[in-house]
Amino acid sequence: MLERYELEAFLTLAEELHFGRTAERLGVTTGRVSQTVKRLERRVGTPLFTRTSRSVRLTPVGRRLHEDLLPAYRQLCAAVERATAAGHGLQGRLRAGFGAPWGGELLTAAADALLALHPACEITVREVPLDEGVRPLRDGTLDVQFVAFPVREPDLTTGPVVTTDDRVLLLPSSHPLAGRPSLGLEDLAGLELIAPEGAVPDYWTDHHYPRTTPSGAPVGRGPAAATWQEVLSHVSAGRGVAPGAARGAVYHPRPGIAYVPLRDAPPLAYGLAWPTTADSDLLRAFVGAVGPAGP
Repeated sequence: MLERYELEAFLTLAEELHFGRTAERLGVTTGRVSQTVKRLERRVGTPLFTRTSRSVRLTPVGRRLHEDLLPAYRQLCAAVERATAAGHGLQGRLRAGFGAPWGGELLTAAADALLALHPACEITVREVPLDEGVRPLRDGTLDVQFVAFPVREPDLTTGPVVTTDDRVLLLPSSHPLAGRPSLGLEDLAGLELIAPEGAVPDYWTDHHYPRTTPSGAPVGRGPAAATWQEVLSHVSAGRGVAPGAARGAVYHPRPGIAYVPLRDAPPLAYGLAWPTTADSDLLRAFVGAVGPAGP
């Protein structure tokens, strides 16, 4: 049976794919993480990660183990948080925000669950435009936000990955690439990506809207978009293309737009972020109700 530290080390490394960041999040040394993972691999009997000097990736067995363990771990942590919240008798106000609609569903479900136990609390959930980034956390209009990772801001704390999704490319249905069963990142060469501007940091934009392909071919920039509705309008009008999440085809179906899988792009990861200086029983309970761990 897995020890808790083995489980946390494996799940965190599977999310970060970086030994240094994993060690930092767990508050241990890089060597401790490496030893723990090696011990787990000996127990399983096969490598769970492939390691090079430049990258860390899950093996097929590691990916399957991650998929099997993560839901159970989330349920366990959420159960503990709910029990803790019930014992504390929570009060106060919490303002939560989301950009992706599936994030809104998760936040609303967590709010409803907590309010059923603690009717004295006030929890509001609102949408955040694409071009606002994490600014609402800084200007005090939100206490916690469902975000697309990475978020690497010194004044913000991020929780574990709550959900992931495969990447796709949104193209006009008439585009020559729209009929293909899948595309590679090299196919972005010469295309113009519709990306947000405003308060979104450059590292985040470059992660989601690369300026070059893996081989170094330039990728252009189309018109900027402040919201996903603007992204969809630009794509359907043929003004550019946009990377996105596979489930967007369900949440944002639109005639004239094709959602084509990007087969070699890493999956999108989503989770929660909140101001590092913020701390309350209600915030901890809410983070725990949405994802596998609290602040």
